[in-house]
Amino acid sequence: LTETLYDYMLGASLRETDVQHRLREATASLPGAIMQIPPEQGQFMALLAELTGAQRCIEVGVYTGYSALSVALALPKNGKLIACDIDPSNTEIAQHYWREAGVENIIELRLGPALGTLNHLIDEGGTGSYDMAFIDADKTEYNHYYEALMTLLRPRGLLIADNVLWSGRVADSSHKDPDTNALRSFARKLHGDKRVSTSLLPVADGLLLAMKREL
Repeated sequence: LTETLYDYMLGASLRETDVQHRLREATASLPGAIMQIPPEQGQFMALLAELTGAQRCIEVGVYTGYSALSVALALPKNGKLIACDIDPSNTEIAQHYWREAGVENIIELRLGPALGTLNHLIDEGGTGSYDMAFIDADKTEYNHYYEALMTLLRPRGLLIADNVLWSGRVADSSHKDPDTNALRSFARKLHGDKRVSTSLLPVADGLLLAMKREL
């Protein structure tokens, strides 16, 4: 995808609110800006939320809140998005823009290790009650996040995992670092998991979609 073609794609399809645009621009100046999802991915996730009729969602890994904002804008007024992160400074930025967009009552931020938050949601009686989940956090924990989210998702609920192509490193056997190995393991796990229907798409840095089957 050339830069010219990418610019055409955005110009021909991207619908971004002013708040989304300003959040994206503000994040671009931060040292960790590479962690922000691109706008076409946010729009795709919002479309998936609408297609599935999602009302209750979970996000593991918030950064400055662009993905959560994109999904929250697609949810009904009584929708809920549980946003899990460990960084109070980045999520403070997120909350500022969530308030500006009027979705602060839809997004519930839970600070702390995400796996603990997910297990707490299960303990609270959340089993099988969520419609959509997004994973974009510690790569070495993807398999653990996945199992917890499979418990929380309803039948036909949708899970989206980010960075599964990892800038191509997953396909290069010379890369054996923990994150790359974990992403390979995660892809293999879902490929063989009969509990889900899956598709790995070359969107942004790679999205793996998994729908929980009705067994």
